[in-house]
Amino acid sequence: MKVSIDHNLKWYDKIWAALIFFTRLPFWRIYQPPKAAYETVVEHWPLVGWLTGATMALTLYACSLIMPYIIAVVVAVVIRLLLTGALHEDGLADFMDGFGGGGKDRGRILEIMKDSRIGSYGVLGLVFYAILLIACLYSLPPLTAALAIFAGDTYAKMLAAQIVQMLPYARSSETAKNGVVYRKFSIPAGISLFVQGILPLALLLYYINFLRWDLLVFTPCLVMYALYRFMWSRIKGYTGDCCGAIFLLIELSFYLTLNIILHTI
Repeated sequence: MKVSIDHNLKWYDKIWAALIFFTRLPFWRIYQPPKAAYETVVEHWPLVGWLTGATMALTLYACSLIMPYIIAVVVAVVIRLLLTGALHEDGLADFMDGFGGGGKDRGRILEIMKDSRIGSYGVLGLVFYAILLIACLYSLPPLTAALAIFAGDTYAKMLAAQIVQMLPYARSSETAKNGVVYRKFSIPAGISLFVQGILPLALLLYYINFLRWDLLVFTPCLVMYALYRFMWSRIKGYTGDCCGAIFLLIELSFYLTLNIILHTI
């Protein structure tokens, strides 16, 4: 595996690039990282989850104290959509359209995913995803749901980032939708990525007394592996849309698994 390293990039360049790339907050007004830093944004994707996940979690818990719980859950989901500009949801819609409507034709799948219009597969995918997400969070007590959001956001992003190591990019930088091709990360960056994603998960596991922690940790890994195999069989690579879709589907599997654990054990 060849890892590209730019020694001119500082650690804070990569963090600023990740915050600017994965959110719609005006961080670019504070600092403008070099263009090359955007190729490394997955290295700090879970760290961005500390911001988006914590904000969503605090919103859910605070709103649950002053309004009906179902409304608090919906408001929390909307808050994250506003923070990210629905970046990952757009990826999920394109992923569903591409793999749903493109069959096994690699070129057709990539063409559909690049189309800005949303099709029936994309609509259905977003609808069912939203229903399951809201139902999973609503089924958990407010504090548990808040901790689960913080853990699920960061852990799912840590796992989803591994696709950069496992598959080649399916397009060229010239044909990429955002003009960025993520580079493979080094071993130190991988260790940092792991720490970013695992600490919030450790907090949740401690809160639930490590109840069936193996299921909660490894089920999302299995989902990740299944998606990796699926993409390899269809397009022999990944795209930015695939990254967003993988994150949301892994995160959803995390919440579903937590519900199963707490409601059956």
